[in-house]
Amino acid sequence: MDRRSFLGAAVAAAATSVTAATSARQAMAGDWGNLRHYPDPDVVELDPRFSYSVGNGAIERIATGCRWCEGPVYFRDLRCLVWSDIPNDRLMRWNEEDGQVSVFRQPSNYANGNTRDNVGRLLTCEHDTRRVTRTEYDGSITVIADKYQGKPLNSPNDVVVGRDGAIWFTDPGYGILGNYESAAKRPLELPTNVYRVDPRSGRISVVAGDFDRPNGLAFSPDEKRLYIVDSGEPAHIRVFDVAGDRLTGGKVFAESKGGTADGVRTDIAGNLWCTQGWGDAKEDGVRCYAPDGALIGKILLPETAANLCFGGPKKNRLFVCASTSVYAIYLNDVGAQAP
Repeated sequence: MDRRSFLGAAVAAAATSVTAATSARQAMAGDWGNLRHYPDPDVVELDPRFSYSVGNGAIERIATGCRWCEGPVYFRDLRCLVWSDIPNDRLMRWNEEDGQVSVFRQPSNYANGNTRDNVGRLLTCEHDTRRVTRTEYDGSITVIADKYQGKPLNSPNDVVVGRDGAIWFTDPGYGILGNYESAAKRPLELPTNVYRVDPRSGRISVVAGDFDRPNGLAFSPDEKRLYIVDSGEPAHIRVFDVAGDRLTGGKVFAESKGGTADGVRTDIAGNLWCTQGWGDAKEDGVRCYAPDGALIGKILLPETAANLCFGGPKKNRLFVCASTSVYAIYLNDVGAQAP
């Protein structure tokens, strides 16, 4: 069965200025289904480079009714978005062609981060089973990583794939700190590491072990750099040089002031887009940083934002998972991630 048939069958089986901007979103908080004003007052330009990136895009809420949305991944071959609703133990699906929302998979083992590998298969970080899995074309599940040096992983959080097929993921342990995002509270048995899975041998190695809570991660467009969020203390985004199967450097790229970053993605110009939350509610949403680390713009949302991805047929639509809802905005920029 090819990947289109598999995903289609799976779905069928399952179905079912800042003050001014803040005032505007409060006034329209209950009316997100309607057309927004152009230009959207909640899209805040701090540098002309951001205006070029966003253009006339307006924020839309495309789905709601979840408990905690995370891990969005877009399937261009199916024109759909899949994301995790962690406390409800399910993966959700939004159909771009008709706007319908349905359950993609339940239970999901309290899935968090998702992405696709280089041949289109779904990769998922699962809290409850403390593992990273791959969904094959026939719907079967392959375990990519669940242990390191004989000990169970904490609870993998976010995942990316390099052009060479290597899988990189973070393991901060959030998912098993209580029974809201997993079936039961359990102790962390390993440090909060960042790991790499070799594409040929399947060997798991630690590539960064000095994070408090490693979270979202994303490659630069040329994959010469890897950005990793630390959502612990101190909260910031670090950037590493990628040297084959190793990381070097690790300087602070941006400080997470007014809250903390979570999910990150890059566009083809090298700008870094990240979600923002867990602090000042007026800062909830998305931040955009130029490659030099300058904060050039914000997209303000009425909910704490967790993760994001680029999608749409042209990869120029930004999808944001924020608490109970999923938001979207069309951009002039194009996402860098594949497939």
